[in-house]
Amino acid sequence: MHIPHAIAWLAALSAIVPNAIAQSYPDRPITLIVPFSAGGDADVAARNLSVVVQRTMGQSLIPVNRAGAGGAIGSVAVRAAKPDGYTLLLARVGSQVVLPALQKGLEYKWNSFTFLGLLELNPVVCAVRSESSYKTMKDLVDALRARPGKLNYSTTGAATILNFGPQLLFDVLRLGKDAAVPVAYKGGGEAAMAVLAGDVDFSCGNLTSMIGNIKGGKLHALMTTTPERLKDLPEVPTAREAGYPQLEAVIGWSALYGPPGLGKEVTDRWVDTLAAAAKDAQWISATEKAGSIARVMTATETEKFAAAQYRVYERLGRELQIELK
Repeated sequence: MHIPHAIAWLAALSAIVPNAIAQSYPDRPITLIVPFSAGGDADVAARNLSVVVQRTMGQSLIPVNRAGAGGAIGSVAVRAAKPDGYTLLLARVGSQVVLPALQKGLEYKWNSFTFLGLLELNPVVCAVRSESSYKTMKDLVDALRARPGKLNYSTTGAATILNFGPQLLFDVLRLGKDAAVPVAYKGGGEAAMAVLAGDVDFSCGNLTSMIGNIKGGKLHALMTTTPERLKDLPEVPTAREAGYPQLEAVIGWSALYGPPGLGKEVTDRWVDTLAAAAKDAQWISATEKAGSIARVMTATETEKFAAAQYRVYERLGRELQIELK
C-alpha cells in the first residue's frame, strides 16, 4: 500500500471508529446505582426506567441499591466510576442537592456529574386530619399567624423535604423558623401516621406516603407543590393556586446522571432514550401509578433545574443554620 493511500485509509478508519462505538453502545448490561434502599421512591423510579430502557435500547439496565449516608455512598461510587456509560446514577433531590448544600466536606458537589435528564417529579402534599378545622391552606396559615409556635408538624429530620416544606412556608410568610414545632419521625409513613393519630397538626411530605389515607378520607390534603393539579387528586389546589408559588421549589424528583466526563456519544444516546421514554405510555402509566409525575427534561434543562434547587436549599440551610456533619 502506498504511503498516501495508507494515510487516507487510516484517516477514514479514525472517522468510522467513533461512530461504530456510538452505534454499539450499549453492548452489555448497564449498572444503575440507586443510592437508597429498596422499596422507596428512588428504587421504584429506577425499576420503572429499567423496563423502558430494555425496550428502547435492547440492553438491560440493572438497578443496584447502594444505600447509606443519605445517598452519598452510592453517589460517590458513580462519581468515581469509569465514564464509559456502563455505571450510572439514579439521582435524587436529597443526595444531589440537599447534601451538597448542607454538608461541608462532602466528596462531591451538586454539579460533579454528567447530567442526562430529569425523569419525574414526586409531589409534596401538605395535609391534616380529616377532622381538622383547617379545611384550606389559608385556614392553616391563619392559625400559624394567630398562634406562633403553638402548632406542630411531623418531619423526618432537619435536612429533609418534610422539614424544608414547612420551613419554606414560614419563610414566605415571614413568620420565622419557630412558627411551628417540628416533631421528628423515622420515615414518611410514620410522619403521615402522626397526622392521622392527631399527634401533630399537619405534615408536608411525599404523596406516596399519604395518598392512600387521603383517598380513603382519613387525611385531608390542603395543597400540592406540583405545577399543576394531580390527576389522582383533582380537587386539591396547587401551591400557586393557594397563593404560595415559591413552595413549588419543595418537590421530590428523580433524574439520571453519569460520572463526570461522560462522552458525547453516550450522552446523546441517553438523551434520545429519555425522549422516547417521555412518549412511552407504559412508562408514564407506571410512573403515575407510583404516585409520581413523568417529567422528562433535557440534559441542559436538568442542569438548570438542579442549580435552582441547590440555591433554594443552600439559602434555607444558611438561614435556618442547618449544617450536616
